[in-house]
Amino acid sequence: MKRRDFLKNTVPVGIMLPALINGFAIKAFGATSPLLDSLLLPVTETDHVLVLVQLTGGNDGINTVIPLEFYSKYNNARTNIAIPESKVLKLDGTLKVGLNPAMTGLQTLFNEGKLKVINSVGYPTPSFSHFRATDIWMSASDSNQAVASGWAGRYLNYEYPNFPIGYPNATMTDPLSIQIGSVTSLTSQGPSVNMGMSISSTSSFYNLINGVQDPAPNTRAGKELTYVRNIAQQTQQYASVIKDAAAKVSQQSTYPSNNSLADQLKIVARLIKGGLKTRVYMVSYGGFDTHSSQTNTTDTTIGTHANLLQNVSNAIKAFQDDLKYLNVEDRVIGMTYSEFGRRIKSNASGGTDHGSAAPMFLFGTNILPGVLGDTPNIPTTATANDNLPYQYDFRSIYATLLSNWLCVKETDLQEVMLKNFQLLPLVNVGECNKGIPNTSGVNLITNYPNPFTNTTTIRFTTAGGHTMVQIMDTMGRVLVNLVDKEYTNSGSYTVTFDSGSLPVGVYYARFQNMAVQQVRTMLKVR
Repeated sequence: MKRRDFLKNTVPVGIMLPALINGFAIKAFGATSPLLDSLLLPVTETDHVLVLVQLTGGNDGINTVIPLEFYSKYNNARTNIAIPESKVLKLDGTLKVGLNPAMTGLQTLFNEGKLKVINSVGYPTPSFSHFRATDIWMSASDSNQAVASGWAGRYLNYEYPNFPIGYPNATMTDPLSIQIGSVTSLTSQGPSVNMGMSISSTSSFYNLINGVQDPAPNTRAGKELTYVRNIAQQTQQYASVIKDAAAKVSQQSTYPSNNSLADQLKIVARLIKGGLKTRVYMVSYGGFDTHSSQTNTTDTTIGTHANLLQNVSNAIKAFQDDLKYLNVEDRVIGMTYSEFGRRIKSNASGGTDHGSAAPMFLFGTNILPGVLGDTPNIPTTATANDNLPYQYDFRSIYATLLSNWLCVKETDLQEVMLKNFQLLPLVNVGECNKGIPNTSGVNLITNYPNPFTNTTTIRFTTAGGHTMVQIMDTMGRVLVNLVDKEYTNSGSYTVTFDSGSLPVGVYYARFQNMAVQQVRTMLKVR
């Protein structure tokens, strides 16, 4: 029986759980009995920390990770904003992709084995609305499904299923998650309550640890505000543990100035070193909605997008250096994400419009470094509506980090993630004693004939277990699931794709078998 069910079904009615003010128990370390003490223990014993970096606005992934393998097609699709091939930052061990020239910090991390590039991350039937797409990424829902909880919130509810009753307590004195730079988001929303707390700005953090408040006006309303603040601070028991953690760190390595993301990450590093048991931190950096003037008209290596990427790159590099300086880098993995990518073809305003799949970055000493996935193959004659097909469902990255970094048990992972997602080779398998097969370089899906007129036979090789074959269009939408089943035996199988009334053009067959995926380009002709 799970502890959440045990508490619901077995605690006698006569036991009074601690009363709450502003969502926190009045009694500072408020377990009322050895029974409740045991029920308030986390499910998993781990000191691992996950840091989520949100790039708001929809980052242009094609000008972030440049597809050198298909550079001529890339350049042809983006004549007004393409990065010159000679200026692309090279990455050790691969000639297929490189980084935007502004990203020297992340180039260094990659070459040090502390950065993972994941190509073409997205999901079926993508939304191009900022608000809806953000909800999908934060909730880990299907695009046609409304979910009121966040994926990290469900994870924290799994670990601390009775929160906020009895918290903070002797076992978990600290916030479960902390978001810096905005109010708590859907990401940390649990099934019933938000599992996190927010520090609305970096200045608010320093005001907190220094005992400073923004001045209230000398009016009746100002006096009321001062009174409310005092009461709120008295009942906010987490404020003291944050101040105590911050006070333990008197020196950090250097961070870049005039960089709001760096300011946020500096606080995260300080709190981790200060001993907080907080498992999930969230920070954000905006401005990536680059519909126009994305680059300088005379030099595409500089401009709005380059400035954004430089700040992200420098901030993450400084954060990783600081974690090393503070001797805690082995405990931390970070992840960047944005609500969507941009279209393959640039627009006439020197920018890019809302698109689908885009790369993600993982960083830390315990990630498996390198590039995961095939280089996005850009069509020779890309149109304004063309999108990259997704190779990896973003929820597979979440599921892998939960399973292989935060050590969620396989039997509970599907409950947290709402359904089953493949695990990927992202994290050192020894961290949670879980392994993932390596099938790089093996061709697992083909089709014949190709090009085809109406039908084509798709051959795929499965190792057994859950297997999918999906057909996608150039907009990045899944048109049909040809295969979605469990295979008892490994082997090669075939399935026929009848294109019916679909127009001529490029289509993609996406193969997924547990932790393995590949994408095959197909061409329908008259």
